[in-house]
Amino acid sequence: METQRDLRRIFPSVLDRAILQSRKLYLVRDIMSQPIYTIPVESNMLEAARVMGERHIGSLIAERGGKPAGIVTERDLLSQVIALDREPARVRVTDTMSYPLITIDPSATIKEAARTMIRKRGRLVVDGGKPLGIVTASDLVKSLPETEETSHKAIGYGTKEIVAVDGGTTAREAAKLMGTKRIGSVLVTRRGRPTGIFTERDLLTAILAKGKPLESRLSEVASSPLIVVPSEISVLDAAFMMSTKGIRRLPLVNEEDKLVGIVTARDLVEAYAQ
Repeated sequence: METQRDLRRIFPSVLDRAILQSRKLYLVRDIMSQPIYTIPVESNMLEAARVMGERHIGSLIAERGGKPAGIVTERDLLSQVIALDREPARVRVTDTMSYPLITIDPSATIKEAARTMIRKRGRLVVDGGKPLGIVTASDLVKSLPETEETSHKAIGYGTKEIVAVDGGTTAREAAKLMGTKRIGSVLVTRRGRPTGIFTERDLLTAILAKGKPLESRLSEVASSPLIVVPSEISVLDAAFMMSTKGIRRLPLVNEEDKLVGIVTARDLVEAYAQ
């Protein structure tokens, strides 16, 4: 686990922050993820999981007759399949996808996108007459500007409930726990000390996309080392950390390096959307 002393070396300097800020983009068309990947609604969730895992993405547009019919996400796989002890290969995309699509115009601002995402609780499909791209919480976090909203402490938008499991826990057990609690990750411990994190994306990329059994131990597939940040961190600094490290969750520690909460990319988007 990275300590507070370690973090002094990896936090962006004033110059780094200025450079990152100058590179930010403020329209949906500039930050959307492309290309869009699709899957027929008749496909099963194992096929969907493998595509998402191989592409390192968290959603697919479900198509019926070549036209968009809905969207299926890594959270759908977790909560509607694994958590319910259903076999992904026996569950169709059409039975788990969300619809109608939540759309936004490519000329909308990222502030409008953030507010739409929080209000409608889902990924945004950029629509210019047809799907052009996807906007996720991570896409928005990369372009959060320096504003009054982003100067607030991130812990005010995160959660103080930390769910941790031993490294000997299986991926199936962890996924069921995450699905039941409707959370996207669990911390992984060894002898009571946090050593890593297991997320929805790890389930896709480290397990299903590689054909590994769900009985794999978390000690073998979790993301490690665990990156933590001070509990006093601002929304903007947390966004910088997520962007530079390519992660979507940050455990928070106090001055004694004790875990006191966790903040996600979506939490930061909610803070900015106010």
